[in-house]
Amino acid sequence: MFFGRKADPVSWIIVFLGNPGPRYEHTRHNAGFLTAAAVEKSAGVKVNKLKFKSLTSVALLEHEQVFLMKPQTYMNLSGDAARQAMSFYKVPLSNVIVISDDASLPMGKLRVRRRGSSGGHNGLKDIIAKCGGEEFPRIKIGVGGPPHEGYDLADWVLSKLSPSDEKLLAEAASKAASAINAIIRDGVDSAMEKYN
Repeated sequence: MFFGRKADPVSWIIVFLGNPGPRYEHTRHNAGFLTAAAVEKSAGVKVNKLKFKSLTSVALLEHEQVFLMKPQTYMNLSGDAARQAMSFYKVPLSNVIVISDDASLPMGKLRVRRRGSSGGHNGLKDIIAKCGGEEFPRIKIGVGGPPHEGYDLADWVLSKLSPSDEKLLAEAASKAASAINAIIRDGVDSAMEKYN
C-alpha cells in the first residue's frame, strides 16, 4: 500500500448471523458464523476486531472493500449491529448481504435471495425492522427441520450437530462464501442461478 493513499471506502457489508460463546458453537443457528470462518480462510483475514457490537474485519473481495461482521448481540438483536455499520460506512441496504441458517431448507442446501420476509428467522426479522426493510440480498443455509412434529424449533436450531451434519454444514458454508463473491462480482440474479 502506498503511503498517503487513502483506502477505498467500504462498498459492501456482510453480516454473518449467529450467537456468541461456546454454548452455541457447532449448532445449526451458527451457520452464518461458520460461513465467516470460510471467508476468513479464503480472504486471509481474521474477523476479530470489536466494532459496532460485532467482531469485524475489512477484506478485499472481488476488488471491493467489504466490511465483515459477526454481531455479538445474540441473534434477536442483530439489527442493532448492522444498522450501526450501515450508518458509519454509508452503505445502502441493497449492498448488505446477510448469511443465516434456514430450517425450512434441507441440510446443506443454499438459497440466494434478492429480498424477502424474515421467514420467521429472528435475526432477519430484527435486521428488517431496524435497517429499513426487506430489500437486502441474503444467503440462507439449510439446516433441516426438526425430526418430528411438536419438536420445538428453537431447541432444534440450538442443538448440537451430529458429525455428519457438521460436515455437510461446513461444505455449505464454504459454498456460501463463494456465493458472497458471486453476488459482489456478478450480481444477485447470477448468483441465484448458480447456487439455488
